[in-house]
Amino acid sequence: MVVRVAFTPAEALAAPVAVVVDVLRATSTMTQALAAGYRRVLCCAEIDDAKALAGEGVVLGGERRAKRIPGFDFGNSPGEFAGEPAGDTLVLTTTNGTRLLLSAASRCEHVLVGSLLNLGAVVREVRATGSPEVGVLCAGVAGEFALDDAYVAGRLAEALDGRSADSAVAAIRLARTYGDATEALTASKSAANLREAGLGDDVSWCAQESVLDVVPRYRGMVEYAAEVTL
Repeated sequence: MVVRVAFTPAEALAAPVAVVVDVLRATSTMTQALAAGYRRVLCCAEIDDAKALAGEGVVLGGERRAKRIPGFDFGNSPGEFAGEPAGDTLVLTTTNGTRLLLSAASRCEHVLVGSLLNLGAVVREVRATGSPEVGVLCAGVAGEFALDDAYVAGRLAEALDGRSADSAVAAIRLARTYGDATEALTASKSAANLREAGLGDDVSWCAQESVLDVVPRYRGMVEYAAEVTL
């Protein structure tokens, strides 16, 4: 298996199997919500698209610039979704992660949702596919490189233990410079943005490793939203 990493969405890496990573916080939130019992997450690029999907059994979650969208039921903190589900369906729109998932779904045959929360489960699932190639796609921040996502990409690439392209080698070496996930995530600009917004606890939540044995995956489009289920 050849492992490649796309550090920004602009790289538009296509692979038979892709793992989408937006560890702070969209992919962590999707993973947490589905593990808690939500049946599906509908990922939207735009706020108006999310609002159009509102209805019975649907809750709206999302953020812009780390802050909850006015009128939405939830923000994008994974801890908000750890308890009893507030509905059957979570409609989610975020600044970076949901957009990346929609983009990946348009060019990759199988799209999995990765985070530190489900790191071990994702590695096992990717290996089980037997795919000759896997791409780890990082959401970044506003199209730019994000240290937190690159760290997770490196952890995934190293654990997959395939034939690493140069991009994967770079991610692995970056990840090895940090003592643990908390140190790496805390050092990122994404974490600084969350702390400024009063959401610093999300960094610690998202730094937990392999605590959820689930692998969310893209199933298809529902109107203009990407449906993600277990």
